[in-house]
Amino acid sequence: MSSAAPPVTSSPPAWAQLPLLGVDFSSAPSRRKPVIVARGTRAGAAVRLDGLDAHETLAGFGDWLAATPAWLGGFDLPFGLPRELVLQLGWPAEWAALMDHYAGLTREQIRAHFSAFCDARPVGGKFAHRACDGPAGSSPSMKWVNPPVAFMLHAGVPLLRAAGAWLPGLMPQPQAAQRIALEAYPGLLARELLGNRSYKADDKARQTPERLIARKDLVDALEQGRTRLALRLRLSHAQRDALVADASGDRLDAVLCLLQAAWAQQQAGLGLPAGVDPLEGWITSAVLAG
Repeated sequence: MSSAAPPVTSSPPAWAQLPLLGVDFSSAPSRRKPVIVARGTRAGAAVRLDGLDAHETLAGFGDWLAATPAWLGGFDLPFGLPRELVLQLGWPAEWAALMDHYAGLTREQIRAHFSAFCDARPVGGKFAHRACDGPAGSSPSMKWVNPPVAFMLHAGVPLLRAAGAWLPGLMPQPQAAQRIALEAYPGLLARELLGNRSYKADDKARQTPERLIARKDLVDALEQGRTRLALRLRLSHAQRDALVADASGDRLDAVLCLLQAAWAQQQAGLGLPAGVDPLEGWITSAVLAG
């Protein structure tokens, strides 16, 4: 009598045990407004915040990314431009070539190109959008003011490429990816828990008690795992106090990106939906509209 065949088991993906990062990015970091990195570790449905780091220069942040040997990170900056915009401008329609072209432009040139594009369009439809903007509720990646995400792309993607990071959906998967960068958007997760309540402001005059209460509520909800990501944030008392006390919300935004990266770490294909536009990319954990 033959014995039953052993069950077929699949090994976890290579990224399943990578250390996690969440990055609140700035295209012009400074001592007052640095790039904030939340470092963490996932164990099942629990995500422990291991530390928060601040980088006051782009060069310093880029050096740190390249020197850190292994990570899976959620980065709060766009990784691609709207296909409609790219085709209209006659720019390269392949992502790597487009990023090479884009990195070669000055910010003034980018502003001039995008402003001319918008000026030729009707009121209410000035900007071109990526497919992920609607599901994520994000600003168009061509926007150069309030917030200047076009300049964040211009400053940030070259640092990721220089660090040898793999950007899933936009470039071929390497044999053994040890640095993996995902586009994250903290507003997506914050709105799920707070609705339209504001929890942050850079302007001191707008750093109100209501926003302080909103940060407390947001941190409580993350610790209790009350999101569709089904992850619980693990904090020390000092870390909780620091997140609530940061009226700019930068540290909390980095943690929100950390949780989005932790969610992707558990997913097949890092949670990217089928049919992602390889020029535009996708915001992790955004749900593709049916």
